[in-house]
Amino acid sequence: MTKIRPITDLRNTKEMSNLCRETSEPIYITSNGKEDMVIMSVEAYERDKMLLDVYRKIGEAEQHLQDGVDTIDADEVFSKLREKYDY
Repeated sequence: MTKIRPITDLRNTKEMSNLCRETSEPIYITSNGKEDMVIMSVEAYERDKMLLDVYRKIGEAEQHLQDGVDTIDADEVFSKLREKYDY
């Protein structure tokens, strides 16, 4: 559930820090009734950053396919990895 808090709530840093960790979601901060900023726990930030990186890589891979870049069959890739790492 989306959390929205007024900017004055930032005065109570301990409570806001706990809320960030408890929800694991961004908390939207408003100023004068308008969206002003977003705060989140480090864990939520790192998770979102990792997901964005995965989505970026998927987008690049899809673009390579559309551009006709040569690909390697998955079985061949895993076979080469097993050879390389004696697995």
